[in-house]
Amino acid sequence: MSLKARITEDMKTAMKARETARLGAIRLLLAAMKQKEVDERIELDDAAIVGVIEKMLKQRKDSISQYEAAKRQDLADAEKFEVEVLTAYMPVGLSADEVAAIVAAAVAASGAKAPADMGKVMAIVKPKIAGRADMGEVSKLVKAKLTGA
Repeated sequence: MSLKARITEDMKTAMKARETARLGAIRLLLAAMKQKEVDERIELDDAAIVGVIEKMLKQRKDSISQYEAAKRQDLADAEKFEVEVLTAYMPVGLSADEVAAIVAAAVAASGAKAPADMGKVMAIVKPKIAGRADMGEVSKLVKAKLTGA
């Protein structure tokens, strides 16, 4: 079953169970997916949907930190629930060792020697781990590998 079909089925299930908070989160996801399809005039595949979910998760996490700083725990809790719903659609994460192995293989494959070659390495790494690891951490790992640190 494709990710899009799974999300649609989960929406129907949430409707039948009258889970309004879950239904709202799923509808937001479907709306973001539809918006991207209309904007780019494409049909989203699973990888593109994961990209949409990653973007939404990042937005939610930023909102949570802002709400908590403003002492609005009620709004932060609502965002945390949406994060839980969205995280369910993400692929299984990679361990630190798996990420390190992928980065090492990419550095070897690209022939990268200096931090200036980081773009080459990231171009190889990103498709392999998209949605399965924090790209910020992966970027730091690549930079450390290329600087010899």
